[in-house]
Amino acid sequence: MQTRPINAAGVQVPTTGYSQALDVTGHDRILFISGQTPTTLDGTAPEGFAAQCRLAWKNIEAQLQAAGMTLDNIVMHRTYLADRAYRLENRTIRNEVLAGRQPALTVVIAGIFDEAWLLEIEAVAVA
Repeated sequence: MQTRPINAAGVQVPTTGYSQALDVTGHDRILFISGQTPTTLDGTAPEGFAAQCRLAWKNIEAQLQAAGMTLDNIVMHRTYLADRAYRLENRTIRNEVLAGRQPALTVVIAGIFDEAWLLEIEAVAVA
């Protein structure tokens, strides 16, 4: 798989670890990961945004691993935040987890299915 970031002229270039568009070639499989919630095996969510965000990303990684992939395979992800107040902390943790990877992304402020959840993350990966 090869990826090529695309940031069109005349459009603001991202400065926070993502690409405006990502051209993906040379892949055989596409994995669509449903929204991963910040829950443990027993269905509980930890207290606080940072703990929930890290857990949701851990759950993304578990789905990737089950498919024989890693974070390197993510080409797009979408994060739903329960409150705009979490946007900067979300960015910090996302950039830490992705460690220089720059997939396409979207962040949406939305009502989340369970009021205990402060976010949900879905992703698309290719291999």
